[in-house]
Amino acid sequence: MKKIISLLIVVIVFGSCGDYQKALKNEDVGAKFEMATKLYDAGNYSKAIRLFEQIAPSYRGKPQAEKLFYMFSQSYYKTRQYYLAGYQFESFVSGYPKSEKIEEAAFLGAKSFSMLSPIYSLDQTDTHKAIEKLQTFIDNYPNSKNLVEANKTLKELNEKLEKKVFENAKGYNTILDYKSAIVSLDNFVADYPGTPFKEDALYYKLDSAYQLGINSVPSKMQDRLNVAKTAYSNLIKFKPDTKYKKTADAMSARIEKDLKNFTK
Repeated sequence: MKKIISLLIVVIVFGSCGDYQKALKNEDVGAKFEMATKLYDAGNYSKAIRLFEQIAPSYRGKPQAEKLFYMFSQSYYKTRQYYLAGYQFESFVSGYPKSEKIEEAAFLGAKSFSMLSPIYSLDQTDTHKAIEKLQTFIDNYPNSKNLVEANKTLKELNEKLEKKVFENAKGYNTILDYKSAIVSLDNFVADYPGTPFKEDALYYKLDSAYQLGINSVPSKMQDRLNVAKTAYSNLIKFKPDTKYKKTADAMSARIEKDLKNFTK
């Protein structure tokens, strides 16, 4: 019995493969559309894409076009071809504004662009584009069932951009360019007051000011130590139980000790 079932499966698979190959070579776009739909419904998106690519130009403006381009967009998305998916979903949204699938298409289009966002250290052009698309979706569909996910993704992308800016500012501290680090970290905190990296930024501002202060020439040391003292206060005020407290307290003790030399 098992052998018979196995044989039937083989026959069906090879038969469907044969039908697919015939459809690829067939000049009848209707036959291609029918086969592409069967493949799409069966989850065989890669094969369906080849047929959709062949017949898409012929179906523009026809009644079946809306269904075809929706399946075409979904097929790219399901196969993780996010550049093509994003483009096709955008085209679908603009081409079929009255479609019952438009909200879903708008969301998946925006999500496709978000999937292209690289790690924070790389160029963030795609991240900026994804943010723009997600914000447009949120503005256009404030009651969407996908709103929670859209907002979550938007928050993650914005934090990625913030991390890139923070790491660039922190980088000055790493290369011992403390003056530039202080300016850059100050600008970062001012530009992103609600950032999850604020504690880190305040600490590296303190460290930069501290290192600059204790290594200064006597004529500049007092002013720079006072800058470091203020940086310590800002960190502790923002987060009294900061993860950097032990190191920050040691810096503060050294700052206070060195400042006493200027009161004698």
